[in-house]
Amino acid sequence: MNYLATPEQTNPDPARFRTQAMERGLEREDLDADPIVQFQRWYQETLATQLPEPNAMSLATVDSAGQPSLRTVLLKLYDTQGFIFFTNYHSAKSQQIGVNNRVALLFPWVALARQVSILGTAERIPTSESLRYFMTRGRGSRIGAWASPQSQVIRSRSLLEQKVAEIKHRYSEGEIPLPDFWGGYRVIPTSIEFWQGRDSRLHDRFRYRREAPETPWKIERLAP
Repeated sequence: MNYLATPEQTNPDPARFRTQAMERGLEREDLDADPIVQFQRWYQETLATQLPEPNAMSLATVDSAGQPSLRTVLLKLYDTQGFIFFTNYHSAKSQQIGVNNRVALLFPWVALARQVSILGTAERIPTSESLRYFMTRGRGSRIGAWASPQSQVIRSRSLLEQKVAEIKHRYSEGEIPLPDFWGGYRVIPTSIEFWQGRDSRLHDRFRYRREAPETPWKIERLAP
């Protein structure tokens, strides 16, 4: 399990990094055979630029009528199996994943002229893994997980604030437990594309894809 670590060195100049990355481009020999290792390289480089919210990713899901939905969530963990985010299991995204667990992710590192797009399937992670992460969250975030009926219509913010006050009182002493309606999803990738911006819209694009988890990754260059 890989918690999102802070890099040892920083290079807080995204504009300079963008210029250098666009000039250098991306070649097949630059890529690791494992897309998760390649993602880790790019993610660490993004962290080093101190870009705000580098773990923000767009998550696309589809409902039973075929209507797609898109929202921004935060990548909290990643490992050799995939990319993990956390949510209320009663939320709209969770309901849609329950109907169709095929999803898409996008890391839009626009300031660096880079993006990573992922296709895959979303599966709930074990409760023990969700608990391990939940206990690392700040007390306010843990209270918020209990208080918010995510995606449901509410009449006013005051009702939400009242619920927060109730939860604070209920758990005024001791640890705040993991709600049974809250936890993580792991997006298990079937395709991961690394997009490097270049001049004249002649971008470098490489896609890793495989048919099943036990099969090797195939790397293909795509036209921009």
